[in-house]
Amino acid sequence: MNTPNDSDAATPVDSTSVDNTPADTTHFGFRDVPVAEKQKLVGEVFSSVAGNYDLMNDLMSLGIHRVWKRYFVATAQVRPGDRVLDLAGGTGDIAALLKDRVGDDGELVLGDINGAMLRVGRDRMTDRGNVRGFEYVQCNAEKLPFPDASFDLVTIAFGLRNVTDKDAALREMYRVLRVGGQARVLEFSEVTAEWFKPIYDFHSFKILPQLGKLFAKDSDSYQYLAESIRKHPPQDQLKGMMEGAGFSRCSYKNLSAGIVAIHTGYRT
Repeated sequence: MNTPNDSDAATPVDSTSVDNTPADTTHFGFRDVPVAEKQKLVGEVFSSVAGNYDLMNDLMSLGIHRVWKRYFVATAQVRPGDRVLDLAGGTGDIAALLKDRVGDDGELVLGDINGAMLRVGRDRMTDRGNVRGFEYVQCNAEKLPFPDASFDLVTIAFGLRNVTDKDAALREMYRVLRVGGQARVLEFSEVTAEWFKPIYDFHSFKILPQLGKLFAKDSDSYQYLAESIRKHPPQDQLKGMMEGAGFSRCSYKNLSAGIVAIHTGYRT
């Protein structure tokens, strides 16, 4: 993993889509689909991959995703006793790491729009003995079922790119944060090294679907995942979107030459 690089002074940009997708449609990978259909299509993808999600993450990233997640949690603003919301909580990787940070007096809420993923996360937390202090909520990040100022930290790891209305999700993350609270987004981003881009593209579009076909019996879902990364707003644009949602002191750090980035913002 490359040493993270700060980027704290980028000029905010317009939060419109990086492409020219018409307002009544959105992208599902490289396809344009009606806005109302994307949530269902993404749901089908994650219901399909839920059982093999962690295995495929290890295969796709050669295990490096675990390093990214540890760094993401280790550098988060969180203290014992804090209440934390982990959106797109999936199989519980981030929540399990956060548990040691919030301690026995803290609370962790795993939120995920996909019931199959949430069940996998709940079962794995229970199997590890992580029961006290955990709550599981099936919810849409665009319209969270929590009161204003409910959490000290809100995280979302590898989930924002699958949200139909990212601006709405960011506004909701801001709304449920307490004053002084932090929001963190860990997401695939834009590779910064020109020499590495063709290698990364080959891995994404040739290797990943074949891994999905071989180990998960599902190449289409992993083709979508590769495409969804390319459609996600790059680093500076996502930083501008967070500022547009109300966050202050927004910044990001690139990991592994920009394969992923950690975006941070605060409610002040």
